[in-house]
Amino acid sequence: MFVVATAGHVDHGKSTLVRALTGMEPDRWAEERRRGMTIDLGFAWTTLDSGATVAFVDVPGHERFVPNMLAGIGPVPAAMIVVAADEGWMPQSAEHLAALHALDVRHGLLVVTRSDLADPGPALRDATERIAGSALGAVEAVTVSGRTGAGLPELRAALRRLTDRLPRPVIDEPVRLWIDRSFTIKGAGTVVTGTLGGGTLTRGDELELVGTKVRIRGLQTLGSPADRVEAVARVAVNLRGTDRGAITRGTALLTPGRFRHTDLIDVRVHGDPVTGLPATIMLHIGSAAAPVRVRPLGPDTARLRLSRPLPLRIGDRALIRDPGRRHVAGGVTILDVAPPPLTRRGAASARAEELAGMDGAADPVAELRRRRLISRAELAGMGVPADAIAPVAGEWLADPEHWAALRRRLVEEVGSYAAEQPLEPGAPLEALRHRLDLPDRALVEALIGPPLISRSGRVTRGAAEIPEMLIKAVNQAFAGAEPFTAPETNRLTQLGLGPRQIAAAARAGLLIRLADTVVLPPEAPSRAAEILSRLPQPFTMSEAKNALRTTRRVAVPLLEILDREGITRRLPDDRRETT
Repeated sequence: MFVVATAGHVDHGKSTLVRALTGMEPDRWAEERRRGMTIDLGFAWTTLDSGATVAFVDVPGHERFVPNMLAGIGPVPAAMIVVAADEGWMPQSAEHLAALHALDVRHGLLVVTRSDLADPGPALRDATERIAGSALGAVEAVTVSGRTGAGLPELRAALRRLTDRLPRPVIDEPVRLWIDRSFTIKGAGTVVTGTLGGGTLTRGDELELVGTKVRIRGLQTLGSPADRVEAVARVAVNLRGTDRGAITRGTALLTPGRFRHTDLIDVRVHGDPVTGLPATIMLHIGSAAAPVRVRPLGPDTARLRLSRPLPLRIGDRALIRDPGRRHVAGGVTILDVAPPPLTRRGAASARAEELAGMDGAADPVAELRRRRLISRAELAGMGVPADAIAPVAGEWLADPEHWAALRRRLVEEVGSYAAEQPLEPGAPLEALRHRLDLPDRALVEALIGPPLISRSGRVTRGAAEIPEMLIKAVNQAFAGAEPFTAPETNRLTQLGLGPRQIAAAARAGLLIRLADTVVLPPEAPSRAAEILSRLPQPFTMSEAKNALRTTRRVAVPLLEILDREGITRRLPDDRRETT
C-alpha cells in the first residue's frame, strides 16, 4: 500500500478528485457534506492498474483548519497538490506547499482540476514553477476534470509512476504510529487510526500508549480485518487495556522501550531566521501539535521547550508555525533529544558551536563521543543504532577516550582512598562509583585492571597499598620468634597493633589471626601441614603441639583452621590425621 496526502486551497476540488478516483466519500461528517467543505481529515483508497493500492489522506484546505491539515500530511511520504484551473495559485496553495517543504516531503504530483472551466495551462505553468523551488522539486503534472472525468486515466497512470518512485519502507523498525483519530465501537472498545510509516503491527502485539502497556486486539486496513500490517499503510487498531479518554490526536502508539519521550530538544531551523521567531510557537510532528518556547542558540539553531513530552528521535523532521501570523515559519531537523543544560556562563555559545557541526544523522560513534557513557537502550531510544558497538559492561557503551580516562582516574581514586583510610583493606566499589560519578557499579568492576586488583568488594593496588608502618610493626612482632610462637598481647600493643591494625594486617595478608590477639605469620598453616604430615597418623593434640613447638593457646585454634581448610580431619576419639 502507498499513502498520499492531498494539499491545496479550499474549494479547489481535492475531495471531488478523491471521490472520482476511489468511488468513496472522504468527508466523514454530515457538516462537511452539507457545507461542501472539508473540515477534518478524510480517508479513501483505490487500486491502480499495476495492482498497487493507494490510500488518500484528504486534508482541509481552509486556513482555519491548517492544524488538521498538518496532522494529515505529517506522517505521509508523498503529496498530491491540487490547483484549480479557474482560480490558479491561492494563499492556501502556498501555505500547504510551505508545509510540505518544511517537512521535507520529496515526492509529489501536481493535479490541475476544473480543466473544463478554464484553460489549465497558466495554472499548470505557475504551479509547476512554484513547486520546483520546494523540496518536492520537479513534479509530474496532470490536468483533470472531476466533474466530467477527463484526465482521470492519465492521473491514475501518474499515480502509478509516483508509487514506483517512492522509497521502500523499513518494516522491521520500531513502530511509532501517530494517531489522527480515536473512537469507541460497542463491544470492541477503543480504536485508533493513523498512517503507519515504518515497522509492522501484528495482532496480539504489546505496545506502549501514554506510558501504559496496551495490546492489539484487532487490526484493520482499508476496511478489512488483518492479522499483520506492514508499513506504509493506513491502519485501524483495536486496543485492549486503554481508555479512549486518555487518547488525543497526536498521541503515538509505540514499540515499548524504543522511544524517548522528551520535552527539550535542540534543532536546526530551515526557514525564518531564528532571531525572528516568536518566543512561543507551534511545533507540528506526525499528527501532534504542541506549543514550544524558543531559545535561539546559533544563526540557524535553537533550543525548544515543549509544553508536553513527545516521543522524538534524532533526525526527525518537524514543522514550526506561528498561529498568530497564520504562517509556516519553517521546518526543523532534530539534532538532540537529550541536550545538556545551559547553566554556566558561555554555555549557550559553546552549544551553538557544537550544534553547527551536527546534521541530525544518527551516528553512534559521534553520539558516544558527545555523551561519553550511555546505555544501549537509551541510545536506541534516541534513534541511534548501536548494535555494532561492543559494550564495556552489561549494556553500557562508552567513548574509548573517555573510558581510558576513567581507567586512569580509577587508579588515582584508589590511591587517594588508601591515603585517606590507611587501615582500610582497599576502596569499596560503591565509594569508587560515587567518586567517578558512574551510574552503575558494574562499570567500576569493568574498569579494574593492572595495577589494580579487586577482592571482596574492595579495590587495591596490592601490597603497594599496605601502609609501611603496618608492615614494619608486623615484621617486628614476628622477628626472632619460633614459627609457631604467637606474640603476647602486651608486645602487640607496644608495637601499635591493636584490634583495628591486626584486622587490617590480616586483610592485607601480612598475618593470620587465630583469635582476637593470637596471630601467626601468614605461612603458618602451610608449614604446620607439612610438619604434621610427617607425624605417625593419627596424632593427638599433645603430639601436634610438641611437633610444632608451640603452646596449647596456639595449637588449638591453628588445628581448627586446618580442619576447616580440609588439611586435617578430626576423628571421633579427638585424634587427627592429615588428608
